[in-house]
Amino acid sequence: MWERTLQDLIRGLRANKKDESKFIAKAVDEIRTEIKSDDMELKAGAVLKLTYLDMLGLDMSWASFHVVEVMSSTRFHLKSVGYLAAVQSFDQETDVLMLTTNLLKKDMTSNPSDVALTLNGLSHIVTPDLGRDLSPELITMLTHSRAHIRKRAILALYKVMIKYPEALQPGVARLKDKLDDPDPGVVASTVNVLCELARRNPEDYLTLAPQLFHLLTSSTNNWMLIKIVKLFGSLSPHEPRLVKKLQPPITELISTTPAISLLYECVHTCIIGGMLQGSSGYSLAKLCVSKLAAFIQDADQNLKYIALLALVKIVPTHPHLVAEYQDTILASVNDQDISIRLRALDLVSAMVTPNNLQSIVQQVLSHLVPDSSSTAQTAAQSLAQHTIPSSPTSNKPLSPSQSPAYRLVLAQRILSICSQSMYENITNFEWYLSVLVDLAHVANVDVGVQIRDQLVDVVGRVKGVRRYAVKLMYTLLCDDTILHNAREEGSCSEVLWAAAWICGEYCSELSEPQKLLPYLLQPQVTTLHPEIVAVYIHATSKIFGYWAAEIAQRWDDSDLAEVNTTVDLFITRVGDFAKSSDVEVQERAANSLQLFTFIQADLKSYRPRGPAENPFAEASSSFDPMSSNEPRFPKSLYLIQPLHDVYELNPVALAAQASVAIPDGLDLDAWIVPPPPEAVVEDPEAKAARKAKKGKGKGKSEVNGGKAKAKNRHKEEVNGDADELASPEGHVETPEEALEREQRLAERRERMREDPYYIVDDRPSTSRTHDDVDSIPVVRLEGMPALPLDDHRVLPSLRESYTPSSTSFTIDRDGEMPDGAVLPPLPVTPSPRSTGGTNTPTRGAMATSFPQYEVDDEAVRTSTPEPIKVTRSKKKTPGKKKRTEVG
Repeated sequence: MWERTLQDLIRGLRANKKDESKFIAKAVDEIRTEIKSDDMELKAGAVLKLTYLDMLGLDMSWASFHVVEVMSSTRFHLKSVGYLAAVQSFDQETDVLMLTTNLLKKDMTSNPSDVALTLNGLSHIVTPDLGRDLSPELITMLTHSRAHIRKRAILALYKVMIKYPEALQPGVARLKDKLDDPDPGVVASTVNVLCELARRNPEDYLTLAPQLFHLLTSSTNNWMLIKIVKLFGSLSPHEPRLVKKLQPPITELISTTPAISLLYECVHTCIIGGMLQGSSGYSLAKLCVSKLAAFIQDADQNLKYIALLALVKIVPTHPHLVAEYQDTILASVNDQDISIRLRALDLVSAMVTPNNLQSIVQQVLSHLVPDSSSTAQTAAQSLAQHTIPSSPTSNKPLSPSQSPAYRLVLAQRILSICSQSMYENITNFEWYLSVLVDLAHVANVDVGVQIRDQLVDVVGRVKGVRRYAVKLMYTLLCDDTILHNAREEGSCSEVLWAAAWICGEYCSELSEPQKLLPYLLQPQVTTLHPEIVAVYIHATSKIFGYWAAEIAQRWDDSDLAEVNTTVDLFITRVGDFAKSSDVEVQERAANSLQLFTFIQADLKSYRPRGPAENPFAEASSSFDPMSSNEPRFPKSLYLIQPLHDVYELNPVALAAQASVAIPDGLDLDAWIVPPPPEAVVEDPEAKAARKAKKGKGKGKSEVNGGKAKAKNRHKEEVNGDADELASPEGHVETPEEALEREQRLAERRERMREDPYYIVDDRPSTSRTHDDVDSIPVVRLEGMPALPLDDHRVLPSLRESYTPSSTSFTIDRDGEMPDGAVLPPLPVTPSPRSTGGTNTPTRGAMATSFPQYEVDDEAVRTSTPEPIKVTRSKKKTPGKKKRTEVG
């Protein structure tokens, strides 16, 4: 009989790729026949072929017993096949593993070759039962005369201790002795095992520190030094004295070793082991940062990555050292490798301080600006592009900043580093508003919602920046760039929501508010999202209300034409919005349209009052009581402003709702409407006993009489309740009133019978009385508290004199709290950096590569305020608050 070898099986698989499954099925049938043979050579060959098929995905668990048979062979080359098959196919649930205990013990006492093979196989197939039975033999083999056996026994013992933890105590005690083994391979294996064990429970291995420190200072094996340094990185957080002891040798290793892997491991150990703290750790930290900065400039991408990863861990404790290499780090933000770019962004976000925020943001923002060289081409370049066929190798790689996913990460990172910890790093909020507007123009990704939220939040919290914000938003609304691209993806049209809301809420900062109304009502507004259109309509109403009240205060008959034109424009444009399919837009437009229609009618009925021809007309008019009550301006000009400007809109604290004090006498756990009483289920035995007792000694007439009495008593109670309900004040219904009530009931039933939408129940009623709606009593709620009179709601002055703002501005970090709020004391956490504005850069020295927005000086009342000084304040405002953003 001719048998296939493993080489024949592989050749056959390659030759039968079209019908591979059929060939494998035939080969498995041959293997099943061969593996049952008494010839151990033939059986081992079949197991070897089956092991190869198992690597291709074929299950060989059915041959586990035959594998054990081959493992028990006395010839080494056959025994190695059996152990190879066991390592490949056995798992923790294999049944025949219990048969291998004595076999493994026997092989561990055989010749060195069999012992080495057995230790290698045991480390792969060990189970808790095998570990329990074989751990004494393994510990004994740690003193074997051959070094390679001791090394294998140490590694196999680690696997046994993982599966059988009871072997840890005797095993670690013997491993400690192996640190002084004369063979460096055995020592390296011991250090490797101890390093892995110390990661699970470092406190148990602190006693090994003296021996490990001796190896650290005397060994020249870089791979063993890497493991020792890793081991000290796990031990030093649990023993502070190790930090001071390890600083000199690790500093020397970092300064002298040419091995990059060892150098990085030393730096990483210094970071996680707390060796960079204190005066002695400063020099070590400086050395680590300089080495990592050299890694960033290396051509090896792997070194760049691990260097950025390590610097992210150093920057919280030594940001000024990392900031020295700011340009080098920012150069990695535009690296071709996406993983390096993301790690560089993480590092840039962590190294931000009030002093370097502006420069970092501007450099990151510059990566979003489209490259002019990539968009503009000369005629020769364009001709060459069309005449010369492009090959895949000649195509220029896509710039990282052109990837939409990466641009989104850049934009979101700019917003996060500026807004972290409630804008603690921002010293110039005017600069930040300009950055937000710049970002909206160049981002070309969907971050409009985040920009909108931060614009509104900054303007609401920092009062000193509102004038500049209105100026900037005025310019944004007058620019049609975003409006025309609103339907495109990444247009960030949501910033128009913030622009309209800010200009509407703080329109008092505008010198000529009426000039903004045509931009808010232009026909292109319909292309915006309905949510933005609704804010446009509301902002238009606010601006008109303020402007109309301002005109009324200085009314001149010549202003009537301008007011009429503005009102007609609003009615014409908003009339189209009232037909919108969006409910919010439709409702706001309809409400505003009704108000402006009333104003239009009032303006038409207004008659200008020119100077009287009679010189004594003015004097005589003072005796007319009616003329003194009529204003010189249309009264409807004051109609809209009180709807929006009664209360100042301020940020609300996060815990405001939860901190409202519960009024006295209010029980939040009490039922408002008591639930119906639950039916009481009577015990069947008690019920039967009660019936037996009731019927005992009584006749049938007595029982019937008792039932009749109970029935009459029940009727009396029901009738009494009905009379009391019908007559809540003890009023007795007269026969005339009863007859009148019956007539009204009959008339109502007759009307309902003719109503096609009313279903009449013609079934005969079994009840004695009919339901009467008129007889339902009206409950009078007495003793209820009266509604509070809001006497403090006085219309504010229509025009307040402007007071120049001081140079010190406040950012409201906490928000308003309700009056009488009950808030538990919170622990005060000092800020790691001071947000004071002692070194606040001026507007002229702003670090930006973007041109500033040019706006006419007439658009604002005064010049731009001084740079903003950030302080912290918390205020409680009594009374009612305007807490909604829009309307």
